[in-house]
Amino acid sequence: MYRSAFFIAALCCLLACTEKPKPQETTEDPIQIAFLSDVHLTDVYGQFEDTDYKGVRNPSTERYTLARTMRSQLESTRLFNENYFAFLAALDRIVDRGIRYVVMPGDFSDDGQRVNVKGLQRILTDYSEKYGIRFITTTGNHDPARPFFQHAGKSDFLGEGGKSQPIFSKAGMYEPKGEDALPVVVTEDIAKLGYDEILQHLQDFGFFPKPTDTYWETPFSDYGYSDYEYEKALEQSHLEHRKYAIPPTFDTIPDVSYLVEPSDNLWFLAIDGNVYVPKDGADGATEDPAKYSGASTGYSEVLTHKSHLLPWMKSVAQRAKALGKTLIVFSHFPVIDFNDDASPEMKRLFGEGKMQLHRVPSEAVAQAFADAGIKVHFGGHMHSNDTGIRNFGKEKGLVNVQIPSLAAYIPAFKVLTLRGANTFEVETVVLDTVPGFKDLFPLYEQEHAYLSKNAKNDLWNKEVLAADTYKQFTLWHLRELVRLRFLRDDWPEAFKARMLESTGIALLQTGLRTTHNPVALEEFLTAKEMDRTAFESWTGLDMIHDFYKLKNADELALSDIGKDRLQAYKVVCEQLEKGNDETLGLWATIFLKMCSGVPSDHFIIDLESGAVQALAR
Repeated sequence: MYRSAFFIAALCCLLACTEKPKPQETTEDPIQIAFLSDVHLTDVYGQFEDTDYKGVRNPSTERYTLARTMRSQLESTRLFNENYFAFLAALDRIVDRGIRYVVMPGDFSDDGQRVNVKGLQRILTDYSEKYGIRFITTTGNHDPARPFFQHAGKSDFLGEGGKSQPIFSKAGMYEPKGEDALPVVVTEDIAKLGYDEILQHLQDFGFFPKPTDTYWETPFSDYGYSDYEYEKALEQSHLEHRKYAIPPTFDTIPDVSYLVEPSDNLWFLAIDGNVYVPKDGADGATEDPAKYSGASTGYSEVLTHKSHLLPWMKSVAQRAKALGKTLIVFSHFPVIDFNDDASPEMKRLFGEGKMQLHRVPSEAVAQAFADAGIKVHFGGHMHSNDTGIRNFGKEKGLVNVQIPSLAAYIPAFKVLTLRGANTFEVETVVLDTVPGFKDLFPLYEQEHAYLSKNAKNDLWNKEVLAADTYKQFTLWHLRELVRLRFLRDDWPEAFKARMLESTGIALLQTGLRTTHNPVALEEFLTAKEMDRTAFESWTGLDMIHDFYKLKNADELALSDIGKDRLQAYKVVCEQLEKGNDETLGLWATIFLKMCSGVPSDHFIIDLESGAVQALAR
């Protein structure tokens, strides 16, 4: 069912009772693969081809910029602008380390707009040609947002004088509001592309075979490894040969999953987990994007609407083993609970539709992957750092490695080092120093001045612009996101008010039931060898902020929370779990689970046993 008790107990004992081993040394340079997920590229220096509009001029750099407002990105789970610079910084780090393979598991664009997809194409081509990097990509729910082209736009680009600039792909889609509103810019380059258009731009990055590839196939190929021919693969790679009938209308829509062996006996299995379910009333045989839902749910819908992938995955895993290939499996969506198995309690406390809980895959997803012979899966989508384990019996262990986003806290990417036939070493590389990430700050100064002058409600905190490093900037983004969106949308009002009014010492007293017994409180603190100040120095809001740090960064958040603060949280939660307040007890259980997950920073995975063991830095 869930992780076996024996496996977890053995793993915990191993981690607790042994010194963390160091990475194995080898005489030859091992193969390394970088994973960059959820880049969400907005090409801030892109150009529209069908309009003279260049963007807003940056007074600091004199460059015209196609950027979104600070307000818009502080209410989004991702940054829209500064991740452009973070992406380049990550690629430069990869070049410095001599890594030749870069996997991108989806959401590589803001929303599949042509201007951003072309920007990505330009960057990937540049790094491929200059440094010999092989980029291997798959799609996410933002690229494409629907399976077919759709007109779209945004009303919150940064415009002249700090105003919002609407940009749409078709006239009449948006009506400016207010006397001083800027007129709409119309360009088809801001429309959301479908599969066909996106693949035209990104055809060189895994989606189609190359003459230099040792092997390449799709779920629909009718050839095998022994009779592989590039010309046949190229013919069958055309999109008309890569479609499936989706229930209940049985329209045919693309599935761009593929398997590629570029060299080095490496098999990269790129799974297109996007499922665009036809909406009620869809009548079949249509390429109208409005007739389909978005694809954010992930693998739970793959099981019901895209089940042809499972036997193909099983076949790939079996053939990789028989041929002695190292199989690297990735897709956009996670296949195991990414909340340190706290999702059941989170649903009870916050509600089924809150905290993005609809994106948590069912246990049947992990079972299906394990049954297919998949040992390790690399996923993204959640903009979080995490490792999940499931063990379904002999040779049916599964590890899901969640890749953080460069566009949110904690900004990082993963590096996989192949240490022999049965050992994966996974390292998380955090981006702190990012050249140019402050380049757009003068434009945000204009935005803040305009909003202040016009008495807009809920102004974003200008201290965001005091961040010295990119990581600090993403921390500010998370802090404002909690204030401007998460507390408003996800938290039950009564529980939220209670937490915001609480202090650490008050929460401890509630758990101990010593509100009216100061002597008992002091005796408890003495026994714990702790001082009152450890609990008086923080509030319920501080705990909420640190909860989101843990939720997003897992163990990588510990340095930003602090050892002493985290210990105080744990003491409070241990008492709240024993108390008679069900709501606070649930909160405590959730928080403690977030503090005790599987290693997610630097670790090794034993492919035979499924064990995950932390490594020393």
